[in-house]
Amino acid sequence: QVQLVESGGGLVQAGGSLRLSCTFPRSIISGVTLAWYRQAPGEQRELVAYITSDGSTNYGDSLKDRFTISRDNAKSMVYLQMNSLKPEDTAVYYCNRWPGLVTWWSRGTQVTVSS
Repeated sequence: QVQLVESGGGLVQAGGSLRLSCTFPRSIISGVTLAWYRQAPGEQRELVAYITSDGSTNYGDSLKDRFTISRDNAKSMVYLQMNSLKPEDTAVYYCNRWPGLVTWWSRGTQVTVSS
């Protein structure tokens, strides 16, 4: 089972920013499309954004203007910069590949946006 570690979540006021980080095992990051997902209480997990090995990106609906995904293969990291946060962004955020693999889901990091 792959061990992924998300970090950077927290409590922030609406309009604020957070930067999430995820550490991938060096042995698997090369050539893999990496992604961030989120799951709000009572909702299904949804794709936030993914980034291919050559840096192409894709975002969930209405997120591109506020969120930016990036990766650093040398550090085995993927990041999610979140700006202008809204209360509806409150969720547990997870990293995984895209499409997600069941065995790669980890604990995630909680993001809570207060109004």
